[in-house]
Amino acid sequence: MNAPADRPPLAERRAEVAAALAPLLPAHALLAHDEQTAPYECDGLTAYRQRPLAVALPETEEQIAAVLRACHALRVPVVARGAGTGLSGGALPHAEGVTLALAKFNRIVAIDPLARTATVQCGVRNLAISEAAARFGLYYAPDPSSQIACTIGGNVAENSGGVHCLKYGLTLHNVLRVRGFTVEGEPVTFGGEALDAPGLDLLSAVIGSEGMLAVITEVTVRLVPKPKLARCIMAGFDDVRKAGDAVAAVIAAGIIPAGLEMMDKPMTAAVEAFVHAGYDLAAEAILLCESDGTPEEVAEEIDRMLDVLSGAGATRLEVSRDEAQRLTFWSGRKNAFPASGRISPDYMCMDSTIPRKRLADILLAIQRMEATYGLRCCNVFHAGDGNLHPLILFDAHDADQLHRAEAFGADILETSVQMGGTITGEHGVGVEKLGSMCVQFSPEERAQMLALKAAFDPQGLLNPGKVIPTLQRCAEYGKMHVKRGLLPFAELERF
Repeated sequence: MNAPADRPPLAERRAEVAAALAPLLPAHALLAHDEQTAPYECDGLTAYRQRPLAVALPETEEQIAAVLRACHALRVPVVARGAGTGLSGGALPHAEGVTLALAKFNRIVAIDPLARTATVQCGVRNLAISEAAARFGLYYAPDPSSQIACTIGGNVAENSGGVHCLKYGLTLHNVLRVRGFTVEGEPVTFGGEALDAPGLDLLSAVIGSEGMLAVITEVTVRLVPKPKLARCIMAGFDDVRKAGDAVAAVIAAGIIPAGLEMMDKPMTAAVEAFVHAGYDLAAEAILLCESDGTPEEVAEEIDRMLDVLSGAGATRLEVSRDEAQRLTFWSGRKNAFPASGRISPDYMCMDSTIPRKRLADILLAIQRMEATYGLRCCNVFHAGDGNLHPLILFDAHDADQLHRAEAFGADILETSVQMGGTITGEHGVGVEKLGSMCVQFSPEERAQMLALKAAFDPQGLLNPGKVIPTLQRCAEYGKMHVKRGLLPFAELERF
């Protein structure tokens, strides 16, 4: 297909963009050939790939601002990228755009042990913050499974959580200030280090905005004291409904565990073969329930949780005997994704949220979907807050399997909405969930989202084509649902 009359062919456009950026960056910090940009063609969602016109790897904030100004003048889209561990295609490049790779911004600027804060550049790894704060007896609480690799800038973009988010909150609850640049290259700050910041609370809008409103360069986070003791219960259940009900029972008892995770039998088997965590392989589902605090607090809370779990029908209860076993229990949970990679050529990790009381319902629904789509699915949940991570196993080299995996994933997301939940918990929308946004939100609600983006980015150059679907995209998605018999024709207009 030829380029539109008012746009030069792609090769010419690449040359134009490279010529504009070359004076702004060191020679090694600008990649503009296919073999150079290939490593940036996707993020953790490898089913979708696209090479950008160019990749910029700035080393100073002045270079970031200059690149943004140049791209804005040329009306070139910009996609910010951190470590590329995202799972929704949020960092998928734009075919006519520049990928702004920020991995070199990996410096810890300051740690204030008295204020219990850390100020870090956007490319600092999540786990590196806790490692740096450890000498002060502090750590950064949100701990995504990819914390050894994912960066704080990406965590802010996606509002990441982790296994301990039930007690300590998501990224949103642990960030005080975000600094960066607008699409025009103007410096901007959201939030502040004081208890409150003047003006509108735009920090809450930026966190979770998936790189659509600003380019993040520096983040100030809260640190919390390392608990004196932590212990973890592994609870096995012979029925997924009992396990789901046990989660609700723990919360109903007024207990807020440091972590409350759930894995079904297929997931447990895959993880145990990989990590040898000592999980209950006979169980249909297991729970990992952690308590942390002083030794006295932990002893009391562990006893209370054991009583609740036993009353809910647990068939096996094991409390970590020492720190090594506690870490082994959690190592199994945190290695759920790579464990799935050992048993399948590819997997698609979904991310939705439902009310806790519907955990068993969604698991049973997913089991029925396995038969419908002819694909296996392993399930791991942040059970305490109802955040699901079903992993659909497939072979991406088989186009039909990829198509079925996409349909399977959309079915999970939309079933979550029907059960009173949402289509995302912490992975974001990216490109993966654009269609499901049409189900979750009305045209009027999506228009409001677009209005917010336009207030920051009138030309739509920051991470375009992500998160908010167009009316045409939703109309096509609705017609596809009608064709599959999933939607009555009379309801098509709501798309």
